[in-house]
Amino acid sequence: MMSYLWVTIGSALGGLLRYAITRLTLTQSIAFPYGTIFINVLGSFVIGYFGTLTLQSGRYPVSDNVRLFVMVGICGGFTTFSSFSLQTFDLLRSGAWGRALGNVFLSVILCLAAVAAGHLLAYQSVTKTAIAETANEEYTG
Repeated sequence: MMSYLWVTIGSALGGLLRYAITRLTLTQSIAFPYGTIFINVLGSFVIGYFGTLTLQSGRYPVSDNVRLFVMVGICGGFTTFSSFSLQTFDLLRSGAWGRALGNVFLSVILCLAAVAAGHLLAYQSVTKTAIAETANEEYTG
C-alpha cells in the first residue's frame, strides 16, 4: 500500500514541475511545443540516469519505493506524452504537417538520446568509481 502513496506523491510533484515549466515556456510554445519537448527530454534523461544508478546491482541501490517515487511518480507525472500526442494532433488538424512531423521526430529522437545519455553517464560513474575503489584497495592492501 505504501508504494501507491509514493507514486501518488511523486506524481503530484512531477505534475507541479511540468505545470511550472509549461507556464515558463508558454509564449515560446504557441507555434511549436518547445516546453513539452524540453520536459520529455529532461524526464527521459532523469529516468535513464536514476534508473541505472539505483538498480540493486548499481552504485547507489535504493528501495523499490524510492524507485517508484522517482521513476513512476515524479517522471510519470512530469513527462507529457499525452500532451505531446494532443499537440501533435492539433498541429496535424491545423494543417501544420511539417511542424507536427518535427515535433514527433524531435521528441522521439531527443528522448531516446536523453535516456541513453542518462544511462551512460550513470554507468560510467559507477564503473569509474568501482575501478578507483579497486585501485585504492590494491594500493592500501
